[in-house]
Amino acid sequence: MVYYVIALIAFIIDQGTKFLIASRLEIGDKIPVIGDFFLITSHRNKGAAFGILQNQLWFFIIVTIAVVVGLVWYLQKVRKEERKLLPTALALVLGGALGNFIDRLLMGEVVDFLQFNFGSYTFPIFNVADSCIVIGVGLIILDTLLEGRREQMKAHHETTGTEGNE
Repeated sequence: MVYYVIALIAFIIDQGTKFLIASRLEIGDKIPVIGDFFLITSHRNKGAAFGILQNQLWFFIIVTIAVVVGLVWYLQKVRKEERKLLPTALALVLGGALGNFIDRLLMGEVVDFLQFNFGSYTFPIFNVADSCIVIGVGLIILDTLLEGRREQMKAHHETTGTEGNE
């Protein structure tokens, strides 16, 4: 149950911040937070990450439904294991996916507002849901690497007859 609470918290923070942006700023408004490096910028995205696949609403709705069903199924499967990182990561991805899904479903676009500039390069504007998804995927990769390492250590100890703690 704790993992669904994590997903719910991610979803609520995402939707709350998007509501604040959409209700208090006009599209294109910018609020400097750290000079020109970090700005709150009211932006809308009808596509996916980095603005790809613009105006493909039904594609995103269908894919997101499939992803959410898959995430819930896999979360149910792995939450019973001893691993804590993987279900936490899946919960973050789930919360983020649902946050952007609700935007697309209700408004046909996603509210983005976090803008970072690196000199003359502006990173694509994103939101809390995107952050949760990226962090979740990063943690999934980390968990996969750690699990591979644990399996290697276990195989090594079984082969050499040692107990662990080397």
